Amino acid sequence: MSDHLLFSYGTLRLPQVQVARFGRELAGRPDALLGFRLEALTITDPSVISDSGSDEHPVAVRSDDPHDAVEGTVFTLTPADLAAADAYEVDDYLRVEADLRSGAKAWVYIDAATAEDLRSRRPLDAQADAITRTAPATGS
Repeated sequence: MSDHLLFSYGTLRLPQVQVARFGRELAGRPDALLGFRLEALTITDPSVISDSGSDEHPVAVRSDDPHDAVEGTVFTLTPADLAAADAYEVDDYLRVEADLRSGAKAWVYIDAATAEDLRSRRPLDAQADAITRTAPATGS
């Protein structure tokens, strides 16, 4: 199976979390998630708090300001690593694929409500795009 790109802006960038969850520190490169901003989330999962050292974690939410960006790091993960990352993230986060400033597509964990909204819009956006492509041109 192929590797996956994962964009992290929070505690998955901490060496102690990487060692606890992946068994090693990860190499990554800087990038940014455009059109998002950070909010704070209180975590209650004891194992996540133990690994990260905090019950307060950042969470990316969609921003109304297209100039907003969340700075972070892109890591290359194996399928097993990605499964370990999924196990680490609590239910307040959902993993979605997103375009980054660099042009790369990567998985990213964002606010669950934002993720559900994005997922529900995809079929509607695809339908609108298909209608636009197949609509006859009209002249004036």
